[in-house]
Amino acid sequence: MTSTAEAVVFWVLGAVALIGAIGVVAAPKAVYSAIFLASTMISLAVLYIAQEALFLGVVQVVVYTGAVMMLFLFVVMLIGVDLSESLVETIRGQRIAAIIAGVGFGVLLIAGIGNVSATGFIGLPEANNYSNVEGLAKLIFTQYLWAFELTGALLITAALGAMVLAHRERFERAKTQRELAEERFRPGGHPTPLPGPGVFARHNAVDIQARLPDGSGTPLSVSAILQQRTVHPPAHGDGDGER
Repeated sequence: MTSTAEAVVFWVLGAVALIGAIGVVAAPKAVYSAIFLASTMISLAVLYIAQEALFLGVVQVVVYTGAVMMLFLFVVMLIGVDLSESLVETIRGQRIAAIIAGVGFGVLLIAGIGNVSATGFIGLPEANNYSNVEGLAKLIFTQYLWAFELTGALLITAALGAMVLAHRERFERAKTQRELAEERFRPGGHPTPLPGPGVFARHNAVDIQARLPDGSGTPLSVSAILQQRTVHPPAHGDGDGER
């Protein structure tokens, strides 16, 4: 028998998980999809904990919500996602294949739920045996070993596919350090930072040009938003000489 609290938790978190799953597909931006997916995963983790599967709930939060989702968001924010590019199919027929795969997964899910409903549910104390970790390990490495290995192969294939898609072939020779330095200083770059305004000048102010070794001023030392003051250098032997 399901208590009132369990029923309330199931219907509330189930609705949140369903809305998040729909938001993953319907969100216009990849970051929004990731946030919706994180809400769905957290809702599933709370449902696992409510069903006394503590280890599975903690793993759901730590691995999927904490590691996988943060890695996904980091990659999205690092490389960026253009909205115009996200609406273009890079593989012909991928949307049709995704629809067929989704319908097939839905049929399998309905069939699995119907089978469990017909044969009866196994209580959590019997499924967990001594602990949730041991019960979960027993199911994974005995009854569902083939599904576990197939999931591992699918994840490896996804990782290799991501590496292939992210790889960019270099069609030109990599520039050496000397060539990069020549390109940097050819248009007039400076090898060292420019002196600040007022350095070696008579007046140490932000609107006075710094003095170069030859005694001339450099206008690059004064900000472009300031009006530069022209100060003539003192005569030789002046007590208020340059500093």
